[in-house]
Amino acid sequence: MTSAEGKLPVAILVPGDFNEHAVSRIDKAFKLVRIERADPGLVTEETRTTVRGIASYAGINAAMIDALPDLEIIASFGVGYDSVDANHAAKRGVMVTNTPDVLTEEVADTAIGLLINTVRELYAAEKWLRDGDWVKKGNYRLSRLTLRGRSVGIFGMGRIGRAVARRLEAFGLPIAYHNRRKVEGLAYDYHATLKGLAEAVDTLICIAPGGASTEKAINAEILSALGSNGVFVNIGRGSAVDEAALAAALKSGTIAAAGLDVFADEPNVPRTLLDAANASLLPHVGSASEHTRRAMADLCVDNLVAWFTERRPLTPVPETINVKAGG
Repeated sequence: MTSAEGKLPVAILVPGDFNEHAVSRIDKAFKLVRIERADPGLVTEETRTTVRGIASYAGINAAMIDALPDLEIIASFGVGYDSVDANHAAKRGVMVTNTPDVLTEEVADTAIGLLINTVRELYAAEKWLRDGDWVKKGNYRLSRLTLRGRSVGIFGMGRIGRAVARRLEAFGLPIAYHNRRKVEGLAYDYHATLKGLAEAVDTLICIAPGGASTEKAINAEILSALGSNGVFVNIGRGSAVDEAALAAALKSGTIAAAGLDVFADEPNVPRTLLDAANASLLPHVGSASEHTRRAMADLCVDNLVAWFTERRPLTPVPETINVKAGG
């Protein structure tokens, strides 16, 4: 801390909209620089020569990294960072951090809520009441689906996947999973392929990260393997789903229902999914509580503070784990 105000003499760039609590903390601890969006064309000469850190929701590509020659760290807000070119950052010696753990329980809660809402049609039942149909038409119909007797497969057994699995154990449901590799010490049945998992269960929860390795991994073949009693829930990344195939599977009865909190082109949701009566849709609210978003904001900024005061990150992403300050 070198100035009279206690600020570090470091410029931090915040492109686009950002968490207000995080912006306030950055403004107090650093020199805050704002631009409309993460676009190299908006980088002024002063910004180019002074910015050493970025705090952003997402969308930091190689061109943006290269536009800032003195850039040392990108503090990404969120656990997923697939829209940050972390591999290019590593080549440039730029640290990338994310905000894991602090949102794990909130997102797991949302996953369970979305699953129950999808299976038991709770939104439609509430609408029935609010529209006056309970009075005019009588009881809401019996839900065709139930959690009873179901078996659950989790695609992506990371921190959030394990938190979801712990909750599902309390429901008395058998759990299996698919990952790139088996998780040591985990008692749940492991399937080496996603198709094998889908064939073995009737409820599939996607918590997989985004990126090329999972692009449209949930496709027509996987949905067909899940079967006509199948329920699909996505709390991970919209890019992991072939949305056209999912809409077709919902319409044809290839699967019974789906619950989605994430989409490939947010906030644009395909009309075919909006029109699907057997789909429960949420506007990406997995971690969207004031409590959790504040904790995420604090960790995002704490990574910046730790980097520029102690020369170390708190939560580096795997691609940049070996990046050293000043290296």
